[in-house]
Amino acid sequence: MIVLALADLIGRRLGGNAAEQARFTAFSIDAFRGAPELIEAAGRDLQAIVLRDPAVAGLLPPLLHFKGYLALQAWRVSHRLWRHDQRDAALLLQNEASNVLQVSIHPAATLGSSVYLDHATGIVIGANVVIGDEVTILQNVSIGRHGDLPMRSPRIGRGVFIGSGATILGDIEVGDFAKIGAGTVVISDVPAGCTAIGNPARLTNCPEPASAA
Repeated sequence: MIVLALADLIGRRLGGNAAEQARFTAFSIDAFRGAPELIEAAGRDLQAIVLRDPAVAGLLPPLLHFKGYLALQAWRVSHRLWRHDQRDAALLLQNEASNVLQVSIHPAATLGSSVYLDHATGIVIGANVVIGDEVTILQNVSIGRHGDLPMRSPRIGRGVFIGSGATILGDIEVGDFAKIGAGTVVISDVPAGCTAIGNPARLTNCPEPASAA
């Protein structure tokens, strides 16, 4: 039942006409049935919204109305299409998600589960970006390659919080449970547990190093 419901949501929201709606729904059904772990990830994404957003009282409102959640599930379908060499279909789905939802996640990116795209408008995640589990990303965030390093993309660790308007570029790592402040421009590594703020980013509130035994 959840497979058909989620596939129908993707098809109806992203398809511009009946033929596109049917096509996107079919893509989604095939992906979810072929990879049950996608449905498991979708469930964890939904639970993450309820746990992190005090304004959300249950699972149904984000399932039906949160475009960040829908964009994330559309990406899960497009990523599977990409990995199975259906790249035109993957890019078509990405393009429609970008047009309709204002969220662009390249099919060649890799995202974990329990991810929350909050407000979601203007989020861009480029090819080969790696994002771990339990990450929260606010609106107008860009994560992608740097012009000087076109083949390498950021790696975002577990539990990272990325504030609105932040930009993260290049062959860098953002460590587990780091925080990126609103409007911050990150072009170098952020250690685990640190907060990065400003343009260019500077580090603050880093954990104290463990003392020697």
